[in-house]
Amino acid sequence: MGTISVLIAEDHTLVREGTREILARDPGLVVVAEADRGDRALELLEQLRPDVALVDLRLPGLSGIEVARRAQRAQLPVRVLILSAFDDEEYVSAALEAGAAGYLVKTVPSAELLAAVRRVHEGETVLQASLATRVVGLRARGPRLSPREDEVMRLVGRGLPNKSIARRLGISERTVENHLRHIFDKLGVGSRTEAVVHALAHHLIPEDEEERP
Repeated sequence: MGTISVLIAEDHTLVREGTREILARDPGLVVVAEADRGDRALELLEQLRPDVALVDLRLPGLSGIEVARRAQRAQLPVRVLILSAFDDEEYVSAALEAGAAGYLVKTVPSAELLAAVRRVHEGETVLQASLATRVVGLRARGPRLSPREDEVMRLVGRGLPNKSIARRLGISERTVENHLRHIFDKLGVGSRTEAVVHALAHHLIPEDEEERP
């Protein structure tokens, strides 16, 4: 078997260096690049095409979730593994939906990190056991909207028209319409009113959301 090429994207120098030292313990892994910003990480993914990218959740430039999303859209042959200080199931679910191949918390033992890199390279989706249980529970409660769809849904719940939503979020009305189509498909509804009713019933937006100005 050949070596597995890895990119590390982490803005804290000590953490990045520590991660590199851990990966160096496995002769089958080679770190080909490092980045301290998400936008730079994406550039390196496009240039170097590594097998696996270990990406921090919160990075300057682009978040780790956005790096995963754009890498998937560009059909880059890389498996993105999020390595984060945050274990919130909302972050985990959003990362997986963006195309990440796995999500680990930075307290993970080094042996588990090395195994995770190999597993995602082999095509597996990797989550720590505690995270997997919580994400399954989250998804069982209902359909998961993307972070942007959630923002649109909240503004729809306030009664804002598409033009106002577009202005609030800094996007085009056409983009708002596309988000609404995706929301309707996920919720299985056919109108804005049905979407708000469904979202309130399933606690996708706060019950007082539509009363806010």
